[in-house]
Amino acid sequence: MSGNLFVISAPSGAGKTTLVEALLNINPQIELSVSYTTRDPRPGERDGKDYHFVSREVFAKMAERGEFLESAEVYGNLYGTSQTLISHATAQGSDLLLEIDWQGAAQVRRLFPACISVFILPPSLEALGQRLKGRNKDNDEVIARRMAAVREDVAHVAEFDYVIINDNLNEALRELNAVVLSARLKCARQLARHQALINQLQNPE
Repeated sequence: MSGNLFVISAPSGAGKTTLVEALLNINPQIELSVSYTTRDPRPGERDGKDYHFVSREVFAKMAERGEFLESAEVYGNLYGTSQTLISHATAQGSDLLLEIDWQGAAQVRRLFPACISVFILPPSLEALGQRLKGRNKDNDEVIARRMAAVREDVAHVAEFDYVIINDNLNEALRELNAVVLSARLKCARQLARHQALINQLQNPE
């Protein structure tokens, strides 16, 4: 039985990363796919944990070899997801989560149409701006570019299976975890997972 592939996307500053980290803390059965990127690490980020940080030259060679399931350029930096990692993990029955932008999500859906996609929205444009400024990770120019990109990001919200408004972190986390749990409880997956039990109930000795 193959594992579920979850795709989480959001405008920059919507709280996607914080929400995903909280989900991983309460749901150890799901594994985060670590993407490759050409951008510099932010304070506190670690190579191999948050991202695989590589040069543009290394990234280009990986792309030429067809190593990426999806790749995109976002705010001048390249991002990509390892196709080998995704295929191996899901084939082993592991649930995997991709934290990527809408462009990458569209590429993943074409190759993995059974993936479960979730779009995270901020409660308001004002709240989004406050979050971008409050995290102290980007200068004013980068923040302005991220705010300008919100309209384009949100234009793709209807392409996703689920939409969560991240106004209250605990409530948004409860909703995101509900999506994960419901996917695991689908009939076909439960039948495959508990075939021995079902056989026993149907054919008692």
